[in-house]
Parts: sequence; C-alpha cells; structure tokens
Amino acid sequence: MPAKAVSVISRATTEDVAPAERVHFWEEYNRRALVGLSCRSYSDQGLLVSQTNIRLAEVRLADITGNAHVIERTPQLAKAAPKDSVFASLLLKGDAVFFHGGGCLSATAGDLVVYDTRRPYLFGFSSSMRQILVDVPRELFAESCVPGGVPAPMLLGRGSARERTLMSALRSLLGELAAMRRRDDGPDETQQAVLELIRLLTLERAGGPVSPSARLIIAWDHIERRLHDPLLDAAEVARELGISVRQLARVFAAAGTTPARHILDRRLDRARAELDEAGNATIADVAHRWGFSSQAHFARVFRARFGQTPSEARALAVRTVG
Repeated sequence: MPAKAVSVISRATTEDVAPAERVHFWEEYNRRALVGLSCRSYSDQGLLVSQTNIRLAEVRLADITGNAHVIERTPQLAKAAPKDSVFASLLLKGDAVFFHGGGCLSATAGDLVVYDTRRPYLFGFSSSMRQILVDVPRELFAESCVPGGVPAPMLLGRGSARERTLMSALRSLLGELAAMRRRDDGPDETQQAVLELIRLLTLERAGGPVSPSARLIIAWDHIERRLHDPLLDAAEVARELGISVRQLARVFAAAGTTPARHILDRRLDRARAELDEAGNATIADVAHRWGFSSQAHFARVFRARFGQTPSEARALAVRTVG
C-alpha cells in the first residue's frame, strides 16, 4: 500500500487545560513537538490555542490557531533548545508582527514569513489567528530552496504578480495538506511541491527561473479557482503563467495529460461529487456551476467518463442516502 502524503504526528489544545497552567503546557508541548519558545497571552480568557503537527517526508507542518498571544525564541532559548530549521510561516488569519535582530516585519493574512530558527525572534499576534508553519531542516532548505539558507527574515506575498500567483498556489497546497485532502501523492512528491513553491517565492525577488514542475502546480491552482468559468481554457492558463500555449502543453504532457483534458476531468470530478451528495440542485444547475455551458455536452462527457448519465448518478445517490 503506498504511503500517504499526510501523516498526523500529534495534536494539542489548551482548551481543556486550567487557565493558570495553559502557558506552561503550551511551552512544554512546543518544546517537544516543534521548537523551544516562551509564550505570553494578554486575553482575559487566557491562552486558547490548538496545534496539529503533520509529517510529509523530512518536512513537517504545524497548523496553529489561537487567540491573541506572543511567542518568543529568546537568545537563551536558542542556545538551550537548539533547532536547526528554517520556518516558513503562512499567516491565514489575523495580523502579526515579527521582531528580529535586524528590525520588524508586519504581516497580515496571506503573507509568508521565512526565518531561521537558530536566531532569536518574537512573533506577536494581535487578534485571533491561524497559521500553517512549514518546518524545513536547514540543510534541506539550503539544498532545495536557497543555498546558504536565509540571511535575514523575509516577508513574501505582496510583490509582483508572479509572486502573488505563487503565494496563491502555496496557500492552496498547504490548505489541502492541513485538511488531509492530498492522499494520492507520495510524501516525497508532496514535499517537493511545497519546497519548490517556497524556492520560487524566494527566487522571485531575484527574478529566478520557474521550473516545469512549479508551472504545473501553479496551473493546477489557477484551474481549480476558475473551474466555474465556461471560458476557462488553455490560452487563459498560459497567459496566467506568462508562457505560450505550446509551452503549457509541454508542461502538462510531462504529467501525462493535456490542459483541456485536465480542465474537463476536474470539472467532471466536481460535478460528480456534488451529484453524489444528493442535494437539491438540479442537474442543469450543477452543469452550469462547473463550467459546462451545454447540459447535453455535460451529459455526454459525464457518461463517457463514469459509464452512467448524470440522472442515473443522482438517482443512485438519492437511493443510497435514503
């Protein structure tokens, strides 16, 4: 049986811990599961945080939610509890400040902060927050992303159009991993996709080249977000990536398909999933929602793909639910 791309290592929350003991509990848990840090809460409710730690191959993810709080990796902690990693923290909710030896970064939802855990820092969240933190061993980061590591903390996500496109792809990928929705890829392939996007985001500042594998990830993300648009086609995807339609075809050929085939397959997958839910939407509504301008065309390609008509799929789903 192939290895799953996502493996949960541990989960923890302070919600069931006595308020006076929450900070100590959280510091001890993170010392074992992620990184040595000190923590403070300024909320009347005390520290309310939850964390799920996920393993890919060598890379780990931490999906963290909480109320307003501050974490700090002091010089003393950096020495007493060494951690030789680069963290890439994707802020999904809230606002934050990141203090380090060279200054301060202000982050908001959608930003990525990349930093070296060997150096002291303070991360403060002023309201309810969620972040997905990518924990990359420093040697792997230097090998796969930036030779020499991170000389200083970086704030990414607000730069060029290409940087924003890469950030969108990274958010989608990490969101799928945190929700345990990527189970077909092996852990090595999934890890490679995460590292490639982080590499491209750091190189984007220097105008670095985009690899075919990264272009495929970006194309997939753009297609997922535009499936509802009946005008979505290979030409639009190529424009988004800044390449020709012929180049895009070569990118998809390496994955054993074509842009048009992938778009059609993903539309059919989404439509089939909605019909299987046996909801109240009509078949025409489902077809329209997933980019099919013709119900007759939808029925024809649906039957070719699944061996049954949309009506038969809906009827089976209704009988199963009933």
